[in-house]
Amino acid sequence: MLYIMRHGKTDWNLKHKLQGKTDVPLNEMGIEMAKEACEKYKDVHFDVCYCSPLVRARDTAELVLNGRDVPIIIDERLSEMGFGIYEGTEEVFEKPECPVRELFFNPAGYKAVGGAESIEELLERTGSFLEEVAYPLVNEGKDVLIVGHGAMNSAIIGIVRQKPVEKLWEEGIENCRLIKLL
Repeated sequence: MLYIMRHGKTDWNLKHKLQGKTDVPLNEMGIEMAKEACEKYKDVHFDVCYCSPLVRARDTAELVLNGRDVPIIIDERLSEMGFGIYEGTEEVFEKPECPVRELFFNPAGYKAVGGAESIEELLERTGSFLEEVAYPLVNEGKDVLIVGHGAMNSAIIGIVRQKPVEKLWEEGIENCRLIKLL
């Protein structure tokens, strides 16, 4: 089986700030969410967890898997999508002048500027992770958990479920909710 989960809440989530590759820690709410997920999903079997290197995802994985003998392996390809100079921008939905806003309303039309990562780059790195790591393990009968981020998780879900880029946000990636992909 292949499962995916987004990290717990951070202060930047609450302020509606673009986090991207900025290494923002979990806040108290995020820590509690991950602890609750540990209890809620305690009966779901995992052989291995692959995780983003960012602290909010790493800490979530450690809290969710607390008390289990499940290795957590960091993979750079599971980092959040980079938003370049726009990381830290608040209320992007309310700022039509911010180019990253387009990502959320028209993903297929999004053009990365200011050092941001493109959709194509995100799909390339997450796709390579799936092909090189996740799919082979699942094919061996392993239960794999991925702990990551909103855009990165959405890319993986889209690839696995063969969705067009236009439907990038269709699943809705709630914090600490486990999604079974395969």
